[in-house]
Amino acid sequence: MTTPPRSVALERLAYTLAAPVLAVAPNLYSDSPVNQVVQLAGAAGIGGWVLAAKSGEPGAGRKILRWSPLVLAAAVDVAAGHTTGFGSYGMDWLLAAGWAAAGYLVMPFSRHTRRRHRPAVAAPAPQLAPAEVPEPSPVVQDDGADLLTRDARVLWAQAGMPGRTHIVKATRHPGQRHDMTILLRASETGRPITGLSEAAVAAPFGVHSSDVVLAEVAIQPGRQGGPGWMEAHITPDANQRRRTKPTDQERWTDRVGGPKGGAPGSELVHKTRDDERGVTFYRAKMADSTETPRIDLAKVCRALNLPEDDSCVFVLIDGAEFLISAFDEPPLSQIFSATRELLTPDAKGMYVCGFTITGQPVKTMVYQHDKNAPAHGLTLGVSRSGKTQFFAIHMAAQSLDGHVVWLSTVRKDEKTTVLGRYIDRQGSNALWMARSLRAAKALCEIRADMPWPHDGQPHDYKPGDPRCPYRQLNVYGDEFMTAAQDADFGEFIQKDGEDLTVTGLKYGIGFNPAGQSPFAHNGFSTEMKDNLRQNSRPVIFNMGSPGATRKAAEGTMENAYDVPTIPARYSRNEGSAIERAMRGEADPENGVSTGGVAVIVLDNGRAVLMRSLYADFDTNLSELFPDEVNRLTDYEISELEKRGLWFDWNEPVRPGEFWPEPDEDDEGEGRSRRRGGGGGKGGGGRGPKGGGRRSEQVASPRQALEAIKSLTDA
Repeated sequence: MTTPPRSVALERLAYTLAAPVLAVAPNLYSDSPVNQVVQLAGAAGIGGWVLAAKSGEPGAGRKILRWSPLVLAAAVDVAAGHTTGFGSYGMDWLLAAGWAAAGYLVMPFSRHTRRRHRPAVAAPAPQLAPAEVPEPSPVVQDDGADLLTRDARVLWAQAGMPGRTHIVKATRHPGQRHDMTILLRASETGRPITGLSEAAVAAPFGVHSSDVVLAEVAIQPGRQGGPGWMEAHITPDANQRRRTKPTDQERWTDRVGGPKGGAPGSELVHKTRDDERGVTFYRAKMADSTETPRIDLAKVCRALNLPEDDSCVFVLIDGAEFLISAFDEPPLSQIFSATRELLTPDAKGMYVCGFTITGQPVKTMVYQHDKNAPAHGLTLGVSRSGKTQFFAIHMAAQSLDGHVVWLSTVRKDEKTTVLGRYIDRQGSNALWMARSLRAAKALCEIRADMPWPHDGQPHDYKPGDPRCPYRQLNVYGDEFMTAAQDADFGEFIQKDGEDLTVTGLKYGIGFNPAGQSPFAHNGFSTEMKDNLRQNSRPVIFNMGSPGATRKAAEGTMENAYDVPTIPARYSRNEGSAIERAMRGEADPENGVSTGGVAVIVLDNGRAVLMRSLYADFDTNLSELFPDEVNRLTDYEISELEKRGLWFDWNEPVRPGEFWPEPDEDDEGEGRSRRRGGGGGKGGGGRGPKGGGRRSEQVASPRQALEAIKSLTDA
């Protein structure tokens, strides 16, 4: 005998106890509260019937049957209240007993409120589950399956057919003992495979869940596919080898291209080795070509067991592809000597100015062939970074192309003095720079009226045109930002430099400033920087820190791309820093200077790291420069002399050269606040700011302050 559930026993007890009450209560007290409760319960039951009938949901009949005991009890109560006594033949007792018997047998409340639950069966019931082992019915022994497939089906059936699936075929991987691929389909036709996990597949075959990969099955001719089919790749042997001796592709996929790798979403195209140059190349691309590579070079180095420093590992990004170059030795520590062959411009005005980390030559221009105009130049970098070395090769290339070169610096040094022997003019103070810029600006007016011999009419400068009556002029201003802030001549230098940058290209004049900042507050106006950027290939040497170098490079780029890093020194990591710390040893001093290493911004806005060519100032530079120095034409010199602009620019300031002389009646009352350069002679107050102009009206606090300053020498 089976033991009924407790809810069934309680419900039967309630029916048994309630039946006499239903028969007696209406006959003893017609207005008894018991009658009211029973009738209210019946009304609630009728309401439940109505709601169940209107819902239209599955299970409405079950809900109606659940409420039926309350409705029938109210009906028995009403009938008993309208009979005389207990009715004919004890009708009230019969109705109450019938109601109790119906509830006792049907048990509508306890049976129909426990969904998906049935009364517990006797002890033999659990033994019926193994009897249902006709489940191996999908395992058809005579379907021509091979031994591996039949063995796999046995293991699968013993596991209870995980995911309610059936093994269609098992295929052994070539050369492997345990690796296989099993093709699965849903046991019921038309049902998708759900709830199947890697762990459920791994358990029957005794492998780790990480050795299982589930994949969709494509629809093929002669075989179905889609959600009702699935492939499971079980590869314990391959994964063991992959963990110990992975291939390049596997290492990249597992450690670099993963979500937590150094280049997430990427895949390795190929790995190549160049023994001659001592470099290993890793070429990779994004799996989704619409994504932009996001590369953490330090994480990539750790994943590929490469040294984590900036001296040997570099990355080059090109759209959705990128190249990682791992060198055995710092490639940019190599010296590339300048030669006349490398510095001689081609038909488009391009020459080799350096080499990249991959050994590719980098070219810059002495004139713009595509724009039919000269080229400006912008060179940035801190002291001893390689600016003057770059000046030397750039001037040599311009001289080899027949250009005239002027060089001005703020202070005299050995290298600029040596360069002065091979160019037209060279000077070393702010006054000299102001005079050179003023003369170049005047040349724009002179050349605008110079007739060309073929038609006697003036024309704009055209690089390489043999009919042009004058040569291209290149004006250099080293430490331009310092000179632009000079107390006496800075205003002239900044204004004339800006004018020359804007208008000089029409008349064959290129301006080449150099310094340590490309920003307006240090002497560069917005117009000047834009013209330099659009008409040159800016070269940025070490700016003191990687952040400053990157900022300076981005300041010269129209669209900021990834800017390579230039460290202060290239150094190799030797041994373990932790072990040296534990032994109390000093870190090795093996730094290599990065002087001459620069970032050049190409025409497309991409920044490239290069090592500029080396010009040895300790030897004779005549091998780089032409035999004869290129100079201005006699006509240009005579026109400059007429304007009083062609003389020895090292002379002291001439009276009235830059600002008017003070009036004679102001003598003794005050002298100019400008003393000039060199001799300190001449020079009264410039314009309305002259110190001797006491007759001027003071109309503002600023003018009053200027007047007070002008009296300091009185």
